[in-house]
Amino acid sequence: MDRLHLMSVFVAVAEAESFAGGARKLAMSPPAVTRAIAALEERLGVKLLTRTTRYVRVTEAGQRYLDDARRVIAAADEADEAAVGINAEPRGHLTITAPVLFGRMYVMPGITDYLQRYPETTVSAMFLDRVVNMLEEGIDVGIRIGELADSSYKALRVGHVRRVICASPAYLAQHGIPQQPEDLAQHPIIVASSLSPTVEWKFMREGSPIAVRIKPRLTVTSNDAAIEAALRGTGITRLISYQIAPQLAAGELKVVLSEYEPARMPIHVLHREGRNASAKIRSFVDLIAERLRRDPSLN
Repeated sequence: MDRLHLMSVFVAVAEAESFAGGARKLAMSPPAVTRAIAALEERLGVKLLTRTTRYVRVTEAGQRYLDDARRVIAAADEADEAAVGINAEPRGHLTITAPVLFGRMYVMPGITDYLQRYPETTVSAMFLDRVVNMLEEGIDVGIRIGELADSSYKALRVGHVRRVICASPAYLAQHGIPQQPEDLAQHPIIVASSLSPTVEWKFMREGSPIAVRIKPRLTVTSNDAAIEAALRGTGITRLISYQIAPQLAAGELKVVLSEYEPARMPIHVLHREGRNASAKIRSFVDLIAERLRRDPSLN
């Protein structure tokens, strides 16, 4: 069998953690996928996948081969596109990641626009509230909030957001508006554990950082739940400005202690950039960057 084809089958199975899932992704029959993996392991003389009745996992050798196979496939795709020319119509599969709420609110509209513009493309969207290793997980484009660690990926800055303290106008009318961070001790606090794993909130006072220990009255596991609790007047919470942009615009929530906010957090679009940037990646990056830059809640 063709070596590049075998690599593609292995990558699909490893990413799906399933022979059946890999077969569906490649529009192949499961027996054909099984034969391809067996042929690849025989060719290499190593076991690439561990199979049980419940899952498929890559071995240590398989993980090394997976990283190399992804690079080889990406390079082959770039070579094909370079031969066709820079103005080639975007085609092929694109994998995108972003934080959950940001992905739903800001990235998904861009994805649907992209799919409508370019009918020869398909997209997998991974919306996760964790830092994804883009190379290991085969991600083409990632949207990150916050300062970036050193990376081999190209980063395009498209906006910024803030950490804000907020509550409903009805709650503030009944309980009063905190005037300084220490006043939060007198209020019931809602904490989204995914955003605030510690119970210490950081602020800036006259250019110097300060930290305030928080004793939550309500701890929830999602930002959506924290927003709902704040809307119902349960107390004061801390979120990222984009997460409550619709509620702020509608007057349903109000920001307090804005003069003590820490530094703004940048938003970046990260993507692979080989010798010849992929048309599918280049087109999506251009589209999503334009959308994010013109959104007033992000700039």
